[in-house]
Amino acid sequence: MRHTLSLLMLSATLTTTTPVFSQSGLMQQLRFPPGFKLEQVARVENARQMSLAADGSLFVGSRQAGKVYRLRDPDNDGHYEQQQVLLKGLAMPSGIAFHQGALYIADLNRILKLDNALAAQPGPQLLLSDQLPDKKHHGWKYLKVGADRQLYFNIGAPCNVCLREDPRFATLARIPLNGGTVEVIARGVRNSVGFAWHPGDGALWFTDNGRDWLGDDRPDDELNRLTQTGQHFGFPYIHGDNLPDPQFSQLPVPEHSPPRALLGPHVAALGMTFSQQPPWAEPGETSAFIALHGSWNRSEKVGYQVLKVRLKDNEVISIRPFIYGWLQGQRHSGRPVDVLFDGNSLLISDDHGDAIYRLTPLQ
Repeated sequence: MRHTLSLLMLSATLTTTTPVFSQSGLMQQLRFPPGFKLEQVARVENARQMSLAADGSLFVGSRQAGKVYRLRDPDNDGHYEQQQVLLKGLAMPSGIAFHQGALYIADLNRILKLDNALAAQPGPQLLLSDQLPDKKHHGWKYLKVGADRQLYFNIGAPCNVCLREDPRFATLARIPLNGGTVEVIARGVRNSVGFAWHPGDGALWFTDNGRDWLGDDRPDDELNRLTQTGQHFGFPYIHGDNLPDPQFSQLPVPEHSPPRALLGPHVAALGMTFSQQPPWAEPGETSAFIALHGSWNRSEKVGYQVLKVRLKDNEVISIRPFIYGWLQGQRHSGRPVDVLFDGNSLLISDDHGDAIYRLTPLQ
């Protein structure tokens, strides 16, 4: 079912020119491997998930700002000199996905489609037959189009740890690109705000944020792999490395899949992407890059970096910081959210620093 939405949420399509950014201050603090160049290439309020169009346009969602942006780089220098607000007045439109001319937007309790997004024509349409849950706690979403031409997204648990009657909570789900009903494909997923398909076998890997208030050092955030529709990943019964939840330890635990990697406690692992190309990956390996948004309730902060996870034959062989320096002591100047390859460069969004960065190999 598709409905044209009220024009009240449509923004004037005003294009503004952004300044060239200084590489001093924060940029001097950030650390990354030798052989690369890191630049701030755009300033975007509360930048969250990113999606690229074939013409080089970069679409960016937000959570707190309630806006969806389109960025352009007319002189092809890697910096986005033009910024356009496509939509405004939405409820946490963090997740976006561009596919074949259309922009898909995950609002709090609905999935929208903006046809002909490159021309910024008004008239977004509602794709879902039924509304999604409207709970704001973990209600923001991540959104991508799969090879099966379906739209994938998360529905987070509306709590720290709980069981709810609505079976759509704490899941990964999908709908056809032309709209329809929600199909749950993974359960027991507390709050995944990042996933990607492995370029080798096409399996869906995703991050999941562990529960809070069990101490500084437990449980870990997770990296998981979905191998069949309907898999359960433990929440709320089991967390991280087989840690029973004290509130639900007396209940029977469903058969569930353990994480493929533990990413650290309270690091807030969010967006992720894969590469098998040099210099991002070693020959015969696959690299996953994961944005760690950083802790908010730990006595000593952790996260605030981009991880590199090396994989070989679907086994994790190492996890190392790849870009770091947003956290200096106990003060942070940025919070990475999403990572996206643009050709042979890596884009990183930062909702705290209102920034988009580009990491490029030196020739």
